[in-house]
Amino acid sequence: MPAIPDPHVSSALPVPRSLPPMGGIGLKSVHYSNVLDDNAATKRPSWVEVHPQNYFGDGGPAHRWLTAIAGVYPLSFHSVGLSLGSADGLNTDDLEKIAALCDRYQPAMVSDHLSWSGNAHDRYPDLLPIPYTRECLDHFSAQIARVQDRLKRPILIENPSRYLSYRQDEMSETDFISILCKEAGCGLLFDINNVEVTATNVGLDMDAYIDAIDPGIVGEIHLAGHATERHDSGPLLIDDHGSIVSDITWALYRRFIERAGPIATLIEWDTDIPEYDVLMAEVGKANVILAAPLSEEPRHALAR
Repeated sequence: MPAIPDPHVSSALPVPRSLPPMGGIGLKSVHYSNVLDDNAATKRPSWVEVHPQNYFGDGGPAHRWLTAIAGVYPLSFHSVGLSLGSADGLNTDDLEKIAALCDRYQPAMVSDHLSWSGNAHDRYPDLLPIPYTRECLDHFSAQIARVQDRLKRPILIENPSRYLSYRQDEMSETDFISILCKEAGCGLLFDINNVEVTATNVGLDMDAYIDAIDPGIVGEIHLAGHATERHDSGPLLIDDHGSIVSDITWALYRRFIERAGPIATLIEWDTDIPEYDVLMAEVGKANVILAAPLSEEPRHALAR
């Protein structure tokens, strides 16, 4: 078991930094010691991302590790519990705790999901879809405004992985996202794996989806693996973040980066956590694509 960092060795507060346009990792506790390894042979990510809900406790080993890591790496907070799409409004308890963590760690980026996961009475262990209507757009925009006012910063919203569509949808997912970012003043966390998952499950054109996203609203990219269930009606993709990135997702990512230019890109791996070298090999693949020359004019600059 690696030694827990001594909080008295380095008490410097983390310095707010923008995310570099290179590969990062979703940080898990099994890899804490790897990212702090000073061995020259150890591959290191350019930045790390954590779920702030995992650090809601006031102290303990997790905070000592994160304090040490935040002193070395730019940090991104990827929330999974604000439930911005809930008809009852967002989860204010989570928001207050995230605000306290932002004050403590000064992350370069904060994000959540285009979804809901509870109401005033219940919490659900999933990210549930919302209908793409004007009413939902106005509601979601208002909830984002509450978050941004409390955190005193713009946030990113992640496009969802979907397994169904609503009959009452009034616009496409990409139109909904584009209008939301414009009206709420937020950015997009563009999950390319979710494009493959959603397009396969609900019958969308993947390339058209990629091409419909304005690079100027994208502040961060996620890449991950998924599972496949075979059914008589066709394949069902499950967004489980438990394997290497698929060839299709890599192709979609390359298509977007060739148009957009380099953007901070995360390898997300949340189940069946691999050895550190396996994770960093995926980061290496992303960095190769990020280093390739643009095929078209560079994207607009998103302030971040």
